[in-house]
Amino acid sequence: MTRWTGHVFDDQAATVRLAGLSVLALGDLQLLHRPDRPADWALALGGLAVCLAGARVPLAAAAALSWLLVAGDAIGTNVGVPLKAMVAVALFELALRGRGRRVAYGAGVSAFFLTLHAMSAPAAEVLPTLYRLSILLGVPLLVGAYVRLTRENARQARERAAAGTLAARTAERTAIARELHDLVAHHVSSMVLRVGVARHVLPDTDPRITQVLDDLHASGGAALADLRRLVAVLRDPARVGDAPFFSLVDQAALPQALRETAARVRATGLGVECEIGPQVAELDAVRALTVLRLAQEGLANAAKHAGERAGVRMTARVEEDVVKLEIVDDGGRRPDARRVPGDGHGLAGMAERAELFGGRFEAGPWGRGWRLYAELPPATVRRACTEEEAAA
Repeated sequence: MTRWTGHVFDDQAATVRLAGLSVLALGDLQLLHRPDRPADWALALGGLAVCLAGARVPLAAAAALSWLLVAGDAIGTNVGVPLKAMVAVALFELALRGRGRRVAYGAGVSAFFLTLHAMSAPAAEVLPTLYRLSILLGVPLLVGAYVRLTRENARQARERAAAGTLAARTAERTAIARELHDLVAHHVSSMVLRVGVARHVLPDTDPRITQVLDDLHASGGAALADLRRLVAVLRDPARVGDAPFFSLVDQAALPQALRETAARVRATGLGVECEIGPQVAELDAVRALTVLRLAQEGLANAAKHAGERAGVRMTARVEEDVVKLEIVDDGGRRPDARRVPGDGHGLAGMAERAELFGGRFEAGPWGRGWRLYAELPPATVRRACTEEEAAA
C-alpha cells in the first residue's frame, strides 16, 4: 500500500499547477498577446521560465518577474499583461510555501518594482494603475495564505485524529493486558498453591519428583512476579521512567538469568551447554531484555521439539558492540521431527524483536537438529530511526 504524505501531495499539486500554467501561458502568447519582436518573445519566454521555477524558489521568482516587468517598460515591449499574470502566480506560490519575513520581503520587493511600473504610465493613469497593481499584489498573497492555512489546519486535524486513535488503542491494549493478568494470575496462583501443597503431602516421594515440583513452584512464583511488575508498569509508567518494559530485567544480572533459564530446560532432560561472553553483562537494558526473551523462547522450543536426550548449545557473546545469540540442538533421538517455520507465533515474535533493532534473525534445520541465530546491533541505531519516523 502506498503511503501518501503531505510533501508528496504538495509535489503532485505543484506539478499539476506548472503543467496548467505552461499551457495557459503559451496559449496566451500565441492567441491573445502575441509578441511582435524577438526581444518580446525572449522576455516573455524568460519570464515563463522564471515563473515555472517559482514552485521551488518563489521569493526569487517574484522579485525577478517584477523586475522583468520594469525592464520590459524600459525597452518598450508589449508583453506586460502576461508578465503581470506571472507575477501573480509567483506571489501565490510565495504565500503558499513561505511565511513571515520571507513573504513580507517578497511582497515588498514586488511592490517596489510594480510601483516603478505604474510610474512609467501617463500621469492621468498612475492612480488607476496603482489600484490595479495593488489588486495584482494583494489577491494572490491572500489566496496563497488562505490555502496554506487551510492545509495546515487539515494536517493538524489529521494529527489530532491520529493521536486520538493511538490513545484509544493504547487504552484498549492496557485494558486487555490487565484482563489477561487477572485471568492468568488466577490460574497460575492456583497451580503454585497446589504444587506447594503437593510438596508437603508427599515427603517420601522420589527425589526426582520433588525436584520437578520445586522447579514448578519456583517457575510459577517467578511468572506471578513478572505479571505483577508488568501490570504495575501499565498502570503507572512514570514509576519506571521512559522505558517501562525494559526495566523488567537487570542487564547486569543477564548472564545469571540466562544460566537459570538453561538450568530449567536442563531439568527436562536436555543436555544444555552455555557459553556466555563477559560483555553480555554490560548490555543496555533494551538489548538485555531482548536477549533474555529470545533465549527463553529458543530453549523452550528446543525442549518442546528436539528429540529425547538432545544436546543443546547456547552461545551469547558481543562482538564489535553487536550481540550474537545462537541456540543449536542436535535433534536427539528424533532427528526427523522437523519444525516448520511459521508454525505457531514463537518464531514470528522472535523475528519481530530482532527487526525492532534492524538486526538479523534466522531459524531452520541445522544438520540433524535445529538452529536459531539472532544479531542485535546497538539500540541507538533503531532509536534514531524511530525519532526520524516520528518527525516525518
